Amino acid sequence: MLYTVEVDNVRCEGCANTIKKALKKEGFDGVKVDLSCEPRKVTVEIEDEASPAHFRAILRKLGYPLCDEENSFGDLASLKAKSFVSCAIGKFNIKDSADESANNKIGE
Repeated sequence: MLYTVEVDNVRCEGCANTIKKALKKEGFDGVKVDLSCEPRKVTVEIEDEASPAHFRAILRKLGYPLCDEENSFGDLASLKAKSFVSCAIGKFNIKDSADESANNKIGE
C-alpha cells in the first residue's frame, strides 16, 4: 500500500536524496519525494501496520517533520538545523554519484 505524507523543511534534490537513501536503507521500497508541490510530499510502499510510525520517525530524525506535527519553537529550530545537515549530505552524495558516473564513462 502506498503511504504519502506532507513534510516540512524539504527544499531541494539534496534533501530528497538524503530522504530516499535513508528510507531505502531501512527497507522501504518505492520511495518518492515530490518537489513540485508545497508542502513537499514523501511517498513509500508500506508493508505492515508498524511501518508508518517507523517511516515518520526516520523523517523526523533527518530533520523533516510531518506538516501536521505540533512542535515547540526549540524543536522547530533543532529540526531545521538537522535538515540543513541532511540536505548538505544529500548534495555531496549527488555530486559523488555524478563524478563516479563521469569517471566510469571516461574509463570506457
